[in-house]
Amino acid sequence: MPNSPSLFDELKAAARGFVALLTGDRQASDYFDFSQRGLVGSFIALILATVTTSFGPGLFGVPGEAGDATRSVILGAGLYGIQVGVIYLLLRQLGRSDGFVPYLVADNWISLFIAILTLFMVLTFGANEFAILGIGLVAIVLEVNIARLIVTLAPMQIVMFIIAQLVAQFVGIFLLAAIVPGTGAPPPV
Repeated sequence: MPNSPSLFDELKAAARGFVALLTGDRQASDYFDFSQRGLVGSFIALILATVTTSFGPGLFGVPGEAGDATRSVILGAGLYGIQVGVIYLLLRQLGRSDGFVPYLVADNWISLFIAILTLFMVLTFGANEFAILGIGLVAIVLEVNIARLIVTLAPMQIVMFIIAQLVAQFVGIFLLAAIVPGTGAPPPV
């Protein structure tokens, strides 16, 4: 990365990093800027991912209920906070706090590309089970490769890393469903 890349340069490099992580390229970390400036840029990408996920379908005419976008923002922010907190604690326990900022940078940028891919899938194929399953599998591959190639965890640590994220998401959904109206499962018909 150049000394002071523009946000667009970071976006292009992160897109190459996304592909590198998806394919398991060992040079994936070279595409992300782990400096403080890069961390800020990754949070801008995370905000864009949230906007894309929450408001994108409605902007393209996908029908939804009133308040869906707001609930999506609240749910996304809550789940993100829980996941980041759990990963911070896990990395600290593993003595790998040095991997936290690289994890954040890569994960934030990956969130943007997953949001764009998800929006494309919803607009192209609808929100069906196969599209959701495909996105889920891509997300798991990316998270494993972030743990492996960006944070450089050992195999058993990668397993702990993935399980911690899954448990955080699972518990977070139930916790937020209890706190935020309308984020739980729809009532039976």
